[in-house]
Amino acid sequence: MLADGYRVVLAGRRESQLLETGAGHAQALAVPCDVTVPDDVERLFAETLKLWGRVDVLFNNAGVFGPAASVDEISLADWDATVSVNLTGSMLCAAAAVRAMKAQSPQGGRIINNGSIAAHSPRPRTVAYTVTKHAMTGLTKSIELDGRGLGSPAARSTSATRPRS
Repeated sequence: MLADGYRVVLAGRRESQLLETGAGHAQALAVPCDVTVPDDVERLFAETLKLWGRVDVLFNNAGVFGPAASVDEISLADWDATVSVNLTGSMLCAAAAVRAMKAQSPQGGRIINNGSIAAHSPRPRTVAYTVTKHAMTGLTKSIELDGRGLGSPAARSTSATRPRS
């Protein structure tokens, strides 16, 4: 996206990796952010809007595989940690993006939620990951439905259009 002239905000927990990815590009902004922390997500979008005044695309890509366990083996803490990153973090980012996209002029934008083929073809002992990736489809469809007719965001799921192997 940087090579195509987009202004890109890179968000993640490790600033050094964000800076490496941005490679000093003038159109890249690195913002350390833990998507499981609502204040971090709000700060991410506030910094984006302060610098560039709008949000046109959100690529929701944060995710963890979670523990290798079946449903009777997974601890509640491991379940919650996986759901927090893979689903709640995506919802928090999408909510902040939709608020920005509704408020800007012209309205609108795109949200790309990175799903997984695991939502439809899970592997053994991946219950937390599989469930969260299946839920991403529902999140995507809900965002798309709620945005109809408002000139606001359309959501797309990468797993719906291009399965990964």
